[in-house]
Amino acid sequence: MAGFRPKVKGLRNVPVKGPVIIASNHLSFSDSIFMPLVVPRKVTFLAKSEYFTSPGAKGLVKKLTFIALGQVPVDRSGGRRSEAALITGLKVLAEGECLGIYPEGTRSPDGRLYKGRTGIARLAIESGAPVIPVAMFNTEKIQPTGTVIPNLHRVGMHFGKPMYFEGDATDLTYLRDVTDQIVNAIQAMSGQEYVDTYAPKKSKPDDINVAGEED
Repeated sequence: MAGFRPKVKGLRNVPVKGPVIIASNHLSFSDSIFMPLVVPRKVTFLAKSEYFTSPGAKGLVKKLTFIALGQVPVDRSGGRRSEAALITGLKVLAEGECLGIYPEGTRSPDGRLYKGRTGIARLAIESGAPVIPVAMFNTEKIQPTGTVIPNLHRVGMHFGKPMYFEGDATDLTYLRDVTDQIVNAIQAMSGQEYVDTYAPKKSKPDDINVAGEED
């Protein structure tokens, strides 16, 4: 960790107890390693259950790695794909825990910030938990997609002020507005170019693809 000389701003904005949603841009798999290391409480991410059930020694290593990273399995085999993640996320928040979310739903393919999926709005409204927007910097240089051995670059993290939302979680227009507010807060800190479309999904699912609903 010291070799990457993390530069952190605004960490005091993360409450030390009670339910909270940390919403970050997503540049690299290493986002899920560096960010939880500086947050003064456990950050729980949601991952597809398939990552916990792969066979053999490689599957065991993968399972242990995801557990060590604070991930919990989500079964998406039935019903709407996003519903299981939302239910699990609400359970984590109801227990007063910290939930990590990437509103884009997948890693950015080109370093730009893409349109957020509205699952985060439902979680924020239904749980009443504050949302802490986070901007990650340089993690795409440390571990580009497909890279096993990380490169040395200084990691940056900016934690924004808490955002609170209430209202009708079934109002799709309102869900879109809340999601856009969160993504706009991330963009204001990260300085990324914004793309008003969903990020393209990779043929191989993302390691941590969190709570996204289709509009």
